[in-house]
Amino acid sequence: MRREHKINVSRKKCIGCGMCVKDCPVNNIRVKDKKAVIKTQSCLMCGHCAAVCPKAAVSITGFSEPPVEINGRTVLEPQRLMDAIRTRRSVRQYRQEPVDAEIIEQVIEAGRLTPSGENAQNVSYIVLQREMERYEKTAVLFAKRMLPLMKIIKPNARNIIIDDHFFFKEAPAAILVLAKDKVNASLAASNMELMAEAHGLGVLYSGLFAMAANHSFALRRMLKLRNAKVVTVLVLGYPNVPYHRTVQKEPADVRYL
Repeated sequence: MRREHKINVSRKKCIGCGMCVKDCPVNNIRVKDKKAVIKTQSCLMCGHCAAVCPKAAVSITGFSEPPVEINGRTVLEPQRLMDAIRTRRSVRQYRQEPVDAEIIEQVIEAGRLTPSGENAQNVSYIVLQREMERYEKTAVLFAKRMLPLMKIIKPNARNIIIDDHFFFKEAPAAILVLAKDKVNASLAASNMELMAEAHGLGVLYSGLFAMAANHSFALRRMLKLRNAKVVTVLVLGYPNVPYHRTVQKEPADVRYL
């Protein structure tokens, strides 16, 4: 956790219902004398106790924002979500139109709010907009040096042509998603993609730029990565290409046990 947090229980508000005890993933709460008691402050600080308390008796210090009251659960319409997933394509043609800062912030917010394993909240982001050409140029030089090896490892790389826009496809923005834990970063990126699509943006996961950022010493210095690892890169922009039909997929490999 980035800041020091402390769980507080208001004895005046607590009714001893035990909901926080049942919902705590690490068994860190007990009820004593009809009041909830925190066993130790060495905790995940996941916030389940504060979220589930019907009387708002549990609070956690150290955050820059208060919890938001939930008035009825927000439920996505299943068919519309399925249609969005079914029609989603990786976009490699973009309009020369900038993406507003407010939209970029919402895309990152979708990543920030994504649950992480053990509530690590260990995902960070780098937004590229103003000097994308400079970073892409360095990545292109690295990729051209690596291309002969790539052609040996991956036969489908034999027809690759690495031009000046090989990574970002002239898109106006890209977001690097960084974390030591690949799962946390991947989950965050998935929600970020959905938010970007909701704003009418096209998204390309540039795994090749992530590879270049992780292995090019020059690019790592430019991005000031130090010990950070780039898990994936979301290239963003307004699509300049329409897709008229969905693509076919193999059936799901499922076993019911």
